[in-house]
Amino acid sequence: MRVALFPGSFDPFHNGHMEVVERGSRLFDKVVVAAMRNPQKASALFNLSERQELIEASVSHLDNVEIVALSTLVVNLAEEIGANVIIRGLRAVSDFENELQMAQMNRQLSGIDTIFIPTSSEYSFLASRLLREVASYGGNVSKMVPEPIANAILAKFRE
Repeated sequence: MRVALFPGSFDPFHNGHMEVVERGSRLFDKVVVAAMRNPQKASALFNLSERQELIEASVSHLDNVEIVALSTLVVNLAEEIGANVIIRGLRAVSDFENELQMAQMNRQLSGIDTIFIPTSSEYSFLASRLLREVASYGGNVSKMVPEPIANAILAKFRE
């Protein structure tokens, strides 16, 4: 069985992430999406369990996708779930340098390969950081995220 691991903070999960998951689900027997807390990023919009639930609702149409929360090294989770590869989305050339470094580190640590899936140009501008900022000022991001995420963002900023 070919298993791919797609790790990320996904705060929030957006249509660019969805595209990578959908494409990965066609390429692999199973895709495990791992929502993780990134200590290098500012405070989270959604906690890990909220992200896990929201992503599950967003990908419910895909039978071969599983969602987990990550609190360890990506390579440790990859080994634990029997992943053959890590998949990562690339929006622009600027993403490549950082993603390449992570891929090389993961390969050095565990021997696991990373496969890059470039997003379509319609999603290349999407970044969770930007979506959080726009939403915090009352901007409408509903066309940029799956419906369960849009509803949760609206509810979050009504609080």
